Formats: sequence, C-alpha cells, structure tokens
Amino acid sequence: MSLPVWAVVPASGVGRRMGAELPKQYLRVGGRSLLEHSLSRLLDHPRVEGAVLALAIQDNHWQRVGFEHDKPLLLTTGGVERLHSVHAALLTLHGHLAADALVLVHDAVRPFLLDDDLDRLIDQALGDDNGALLATPVADTLKRSDKTGAAVPPRVLDTVPRDGLWQALTPQAFRLSLLIQALEQAVSDDVPLTDDASAMELAGYSPRLVRGDRRNIKITHPEDLLLAEWIVRSLSSDG
Repeated sequence: MSLPVWAVVPASGVGRRMGAELPKQYLRVGGRSLLEHSLSRLLDHPRVEGAVLALAIQDNHWQRVGFEHDKPLLLTTGGVERLHSVHAALLTLHGHLAADALVLVHDAVRPFLLDDDLDRLIDQALGDDNGALLATPVADTLKRSDKTGAAVPPRVLDTVPRDGLWQALTPQAFRLSLLIQALEQAVSDDVPLTDDASAMELAGYSPRLVRGDRRNIKITHPEDLLLAEWIVRSLSSDG
C-alpha cells in the first residue's frame, strides 16, 4: 500500500517587494491568480491526494477567488513567518494521516510546477527519510558584497565558487512527523529559516536535490509577472 501524498501551501504573506495593492498570491497571470495556478498544479497531479492552504487571519481575498477542485482542500490560519504557516498546516494533517505520510511544501507564488518534476521528487522522497527538494544548479557567477547601505552601491569582496551550489525551489518533500519535529525545534531554538529543507538540515538530515525545470520560478518582483505571462503561453503551446 502506497503512502499518502499531500501538499501544503503557505499563503499568508503580503509580498511587500512586489509593491502591489493585493498580496502577490492574488495577482493574476494568464487569467487566473498565482495561487490558483499553484494549487491546480499540485491537485491536478494524480499522486497528490489533497492540500492544506494556510491563509492570513485577515485574508479577505480568498473567498472571492472561487477556486474549486474535486480533491479536498483544507484551510487553516497561517502565522507571521513562513515556517509558522507551514507548521499550522502540518498540524492540520497530523492525526488524519500516517506519521510517515509524504508532505509537499510548495510556495503559493510558484505557478509553473511541472508534472515530470513532481513525479521525480515524489519518487526520491518516498525512498529516503531525509526527504528531497526540487533545485537547479547555480549557473551565474556569484559575488559577495561588503554590505554597504542601499544608498551606496556595494563593492565586491570576493567571488564565490559556484561548484556544488544549487538554488532551492519548491516543492520540498518530507515525512509529516519528521518535518513537524524539525520545524518545532527550529522555532524553539529561534533559528531563522527561509525554507523547510533548512529545518531538516538543522535536525541532522540531508535531503536529496532533485533537478527541476527553470520555469518553476517564484514571483517576487513586478518584472517577474512579465516573465510569468511568457511562461503561461509557453506551457500552453507545449500542450
């Protein structure tokens, strides 16, 4: 009997860097909100049984979206930081799923997850208690700055070797109980995290890196929306 696979989508952020009136997950690309794209990419996959969506307590936009799917979509209240929202969503699943169920944590504003990538991620994560995440090898030259204030352009301190460096994407896939424990330990230790793999690493695990498609971008800045419109058309033409 195969283990259940569920998705978790933290969507309580406001996206200040986007500078839009709406939280960025509700901005529209290709006729749908980014959040709708992201949820559909997950729930349309035959191996994903359902999803939990963590929303801000003051969110008054979701009810207007009208998103529907034949798979279950559970709602919970997210927290101030991303890890608090993920933790709340995991607790929603705790007690309803087996401790070793696989959970896919995916950014609300990564609307272009591909089925093949998700298949390979699930395969790797189901076969390894360390879990796995989608990622891409770093292609650009990396410079470390002297951290001069924003009013003055910083100077280069040195060039960082990019060999062995990967850019983390989502989804990131881990066993339900192990991820809960890792996140709770990070909160207890007051460790700042930018992704869930970091929590697992701090707990002593070594997640596998599964190479993902570079179109799986995170929409962060206004110019990303222009690229997103192009990707929508590209994926539509691919069938």
